[in-house]
Amino acid sequence: MDDLLKLDRAHVWHPYGPMPGTQEPLLVESAQGVRLRLADGRELIDGMSSWWAAIHGYRHPVLDEAMRAQVGRMSHVMFGGLTHEPAIRLSAKLVELTGMDHVFLCDSGSVSVEVAIKMCLQYWRSQGRPEKRRLLTWRGGYHGDTFHPMSVCDPDGGMHSLWRGVLPEQVFADAPPSGMDTAYVQHLSDLIEQHAGELAAVIVEPVVQGAGGMRFHAPRYLHVLRELCLTHDVLLIFDEIATGFGRTGELFAMDHAGIRPDVMCLGKSLTGGYLTMAAALCSSRVAEGISRGEVPVLAHGPTFMGNPLAAAVSLASIDLLLSQDWQCEVRRIEQGLHTGLAPARSLPGVRDVRVLGAIGVVQLHEPVDMARATEAAVDAGVWLRPFRDLIYTMPPFISTDDDVAAICQAVIAAAN
Repeated sequence: MDDLLKLDRAHVWHPYGPMPGTQEPLLVESAQGVRLRLADGRELIDGMSSWWAAIHGYRHPVLDEAMRAQVGRMSHVMFGGLTHEPAIRLSAKLVELTGMDHVFLCDSGSVSVEVAIKMCLQYWRSQGRPEKRRLLTWRGGYHGDTFHPMSVCDPDGGMHSLWRGVLPEQVFADAPPSGMDTAYVQHLSDLIEQHAGELAAVIVEPVVQGAGGMRFHAPRYLHVLRELCLTHDVLLIFDEIATGFGRTGELFAMDHAGIRPDVMCLGKSLTGGYLTMAAALCSSRVAEGISRGEVPVLAHGPTFMGNPLAAAVSLASIDLLLSQDWQCEVRRIEQGLHTGLAPARSLPGVRDVRVLGAIGVVQLHEPVDMARATEAAVDAGVWLRPFRDLIYTMPPFISTDDDVAAICQAVIAAAN
C-alpha cells in the first residue's frame, strides 16, 4: 500500500489538486453495494455516488452481467460509418424518455455541453445568422471544465475565473432565487430581449445548480425561460448531467416543470457509474437546421463515440431504474436526509440546510476546512467530498435507512 501511494504522489495528478499533491488520497481496494473498501481494511459508505454517478451502487449483478455479455460480443467499434445494437437501443430509449428527437453520444459530460453549444452555434450559422454566437446563463452554474463549458460557469465564484480574457465572454443573469420573484423574471426578460440578436442559446441547469453551489430554484423559472426563448428566437439548453435519472425526485429535473428544451445534456448516472459516457439530445428543428446549412453535418466525432460497452451498461442501468419504484426510494432517501440533517441547523457555523430528492446540502458561513471535514467524515465511516462552503451528499439510490442516517451523522460531524 505504501509503495502504491508513493507512486501516486510522484506521478498521478488528481482532479482539482496540485502536483505533487498536498493531501494523500485514500487507496480503494474494492467496492460493493454502497461501500468502499480501503486498502487498510476500513469500509466507508459512499455518500457521493462516485461523483453522483453510481445510483445503483457498486458491483450490481445486473450491470455486471450487461458488461460481461457485451465484452463477449465486442468492446468497441468505430461509430463513423458503422453502428451497433447497444447504441441504437440506448438512443431510442433516451428519445422515448425525454421527448427529444435525436441523440449524439459523447465521451463525457463536459463534451456533451461542448457538443450542445456547437449544435446551437452551427444551427444559427446554417440559418445565415452567424452573429448569434453568445450564450446566456445565470450565475452560480457549472457546466464542465473544457473551454466553452467553462465560459458559462459562474464567472466570479466558480473555478474558472482564472481564464477570464481567454474564454468567450458570455451574458450572465443574476443567480436564480429559490422561490418565484417577479423582479427576477423581469431581469431575465430584459437581458434576453437586450441580447436576443447575438444570443445563440440560453443554457441552465434545471432546478438544481450542481458544482457551482448546490442551489435549488423554482421550476417555474424554466417556463419563463422557455417562453422568453420562443419569443426572442433563442435556443434553450438544459444541462441535466447531474440531475438526470431520478436524482431530484423526477426522472429529469425538467419534468418538475413539464417542458422540453431545444437541446439537452445527459451524463454521470447515464451508465450507472460504470463507464464514461454522455449524450447531447436535440429537437428536429435543431438537427434539420444544421442539415440545411453550408456544412450540412455536425462537425464532431469522438474516437470512442457510442462505445458498445458504455451503451450496453447504460441501457441496463436505465432499465434497472425503471423496473423498480425508484420514486419511492428517492422519496425515502429524501425523508431520511430531512430528518438526519435537521440537527445541523443548530450548529453555529451553519448558514443553511436544504434537501431535494436524493440531495442533501449543508452550507456553512465560511469555506470548509477540507482536510479536517474529510477526516471527520471518514472517522464517522463515510466518504464525502466537500467543496467551497458546502458539505453535501448524493447517496446511491440503494442506500438503506441506516446508511442514510450514517451519512447524515458524518455530514454533521464534518460541519462541526
